[in-house]
Amino acid sequence: MFIEKLSKLICFCSIITLCYAATNPNDLKVLNDFRKGLENPELLKWPEKGNNDPCGPPSWPYVFCSEDRVTQIQAKNLGLIGTLPQNFNQLTELYNLGLQRNNLTGILPSFSGLKSTQCTLSSLTNLRLSNNRLSGSIDVIASMVFVTQIWLHGNKFSEMNLELLVLNNNMLMGPIPKFKAANFTYDDNLFCQTEPGVECSQQVTSLLDFLANLNYPSFLISDWSGNKPCTSSTGPWFGLSCNSSEVSLINLPKHKLNGSLSPSLAKLESLLEIRLAGNNISGVVPSDFTKLKSLRLLDLSDNNIESPLPNFRDGVKVITVGNPSLNNQTGGSVSPVTSGPSLENNSTHSSASYNQLVPSSHHRRFKTVAILVGVAVFAVVVSFIVYLFLCFFKKDKNSLDAPSSIVVHSRDSSDPYNGIKIAVSSNNTGSLTEKSGTSSLTNLSGETKNSHLIEVGNHVISVQMLRKVTNDFASENELGRGGFGTVYKGELEDGTKIAVKRMENGTIGNKGVEEFQAEIDVLSKVRHRHLVSLLGHSIEGNERLLVYEYMPLGALSQHLFHWKKLDLKPLSWSQRLVIALDVARAMEYLHGLTRETFIHRDLKSSNILLGHDFRAKVSDFGLVKLAPDGEKSVVTKLAGTFGYLAPEYAVMGKITTKVDVFSYGVVLMELLTGLTALDESRSEEIRYLAEWFWRVKSNNEKLMAAIDPALEQNKESCESITIVAELAGHCTAREAYHRPDMSHAVNVLSALVEKWRPVSDEFNDSYSAVDGTRPLPQMLKIWKDAENNEFSYSSTSASLEDSKGSIALRPNGFADSFTSADAR
Repeated sequence: MFIEKLSKLICFCSIITLCYAATNPNDLKVLNDFRKGLENPELLKWPEKGNNDPCGPPSWPYVFCSEDRVTQIQAKNLGLIGTLPQNFNQLTELYNLGLQRNNLTGILPSFSGLKSTQCTLSSLTNLRLSNNRLSGSIDVIASMVFVTQIWLHGNKFSEMNLELLVLNNNMLMGPIPKFKAANFTYDDNLFCQTEPGVECSQQVTSLLDFLANLNYPSFLISDWSGNKPCTSSTGPWFGLSCNSSEVSLINLPKHKLNGSLSPSLAKLESLLEIRLAGNNISGVVPSDFTKLKSLRLLDLSDNNIESPLPNFRDGVKVITVGNPSLNNQTGGSVSPVTSGPSLENNSTHSSASYNQLVPSSHHRRFKTVAILVGVAVFAVVVSFIVYLFLCFFKKDKNSLDAPSSIVVHSRDSSDPYNGIKIAVSSNNTGSLTEKSGTSSLTNLSGETKNSHLIEVGNHVISVQMLRKVTNDFASENELGRGGFGTVYKGELEDGTKIAVKRMENGTIGNKGVEEFQAEIDVLSKVRHRHLVSLLGHSIEGNERLLVYEYMPLGALSQHLFHWKKLDLKPLSWSQRLVIALDVARAMEYLHGLTRETFIHRDLKSSNILLGHDFRAKVSDFGLVKLAPDGEKSVVTKLAGTFGYLAPEYAVMGKITTKVDVFSYGVVLMELLTGLTALDESRSEEIRYLAEWFWRVKSNNEKLMAAIDPALEQNKESCESITIVAELAGHCTAREAYHRPDMSHAVNVLSALVEKWRPVSDEFNDSYSAVDGTRPLPQMLKIWKDAENNEFSYSSTSASLEDSKGSIALRPNGFADSFTSADAR
């Protein structure tokens, strides 16, 4: 009975699939007509018999569909010989036609005879027929009202007697072509030169060929303009790093790039690294890449690269794990695939030994099935054991009780920081039981309770100690208030300052505990100079406290918006540039330089704290979210601060790292203008800073009028102000994919900030040698000593620092907020 029902279900699903996927008959006819017009149709690999359904499954090669309609044909560089069918215009859902680099001849299909109200190929947005042998006129494209890209170069179209040619306000790239038109204008494009007929530099030509093979991704088109990829007005082009005006790094991982690799990259002789992991790049690795004498890393993991791989010289690290077609070649290993003398020396017997070692396909299938069955059986056994263990644990829960908190008490009253851990367990009657050590304690009363045990590292600090150093959380030590609670200043016996964030009793609900836990979780995983350091925490009863390094100069927001009221000096432009770079480096670290990718979700000027010499650190990690697989997610509960929220996050709940990039762009606008992101007291026109700034940034006169009056403007500062304004605009682009990564902001700002001297080896050693088991005052002293050492940042280095921030000294007579009053 079961088998009969299963057979019916499979049959029913098959019928539904066939009905759903059957290609529109007219679309099928057009494709067949196209095939008939070719002299070598076998290159398309379209089946002649047995599969009359181009949309599949399986779909025909080079054909892409939406349900039953053909939407794309991508058959570039196949060597096709023949003509285009005249009925191509009947593919009414086609929006992308790519037949470039073939040997197609004849004229473009005629689009005459249609009703005036009907647009020929009205859905077509991309038409790529370059580098063929097409002839005739090209006036047929006039009816393609939605087309955005047309590639017709490298053909034999007849010359037109142009009188007027206007190409203004487009996104045309490359050199400006020469036309005989009496009136030819081409303003507001992305050409590499300013005069027609002048070729691009070799670097730009190679990079544009790279773009062409990747089908011109839109997020790169807007940034890769001009003829100087390393020294443009906004710094290196997005995704590039340079050394002495030569491109040394292409860094575009996880950007959904589609297409193949261009051999032209081999002409970038200074290229050290190519990082293209996590895209959808297909085809083979060009053999010309082996000519790159400086290349040391080629990361193509998690793509669709095909064999064979060229033989690179010894010392070149090639990462190809995650490419299905290369599994046999790489063994599925993350180890680099390299070539060198060791491989060449064995070339005489490598083929024979390979044939002996690699089993037959039947044997491999059998082995695979055996492994899968073994893993499944093992998983079932483990699950059963875990289940029994949980049942046993639950049964004995009443007799074994976990401590409700762990506090630190001193061994010696003369040395209050030479502490031991005391587990404190409280029962429902309110009595306390104390035992030394870190093991769980048996509840003497036998009564059950709810326990919240959070232990991160070895720095669990007693509430008694924190009460002492804050004078029992006295109001005169209050630094500021936020959504989490109140922040107090504390002073240890050696004079070292700390900041203690205390959760208000009213916030101890699910949300408050979640934020408390999130702050500990994140700051226990990340360590960086420009992230505020968590020194410890305390949990006892209803008390929830976090202990941070003390930031003597308070929040950035106070220095931007309230400096007059607080009798402070306004920040200079150089100070603002350094602060912007510090924050950019912190966010770059969170987004891509840790083992996991973190999204802050509440980056704003009040969460940027200033330490010694106005160096900035990002704080408040209660809303940080771990980026999920695929780098994007949708949340149902909005978090953050209005005025800094990206449109896609505020409206649809879509969250990626580009949400933080938008917030960072708003912070840049605040640094430029001295205005808050949102102010209901301002007029409607300038109420929302980001919206107003976008209207004035393109007009230099209006932009300079919008700059903070507290800034002294001169020629040098005006130039860098313009660059930062442009960067702020890019970061706050309406579409998330138009916004750059934080690494781009680091590159731009690094060029504007003076270079610091290199880090000494002694500093690195002392910094990395901070022992988490040391008493708190010793750790603070190590961090404080480290703060006095200057160290540099390299905008082109692939490895950035991963060191914890340090505690700065407080200027005499100054105590400012740790978190500002305008927190969420």
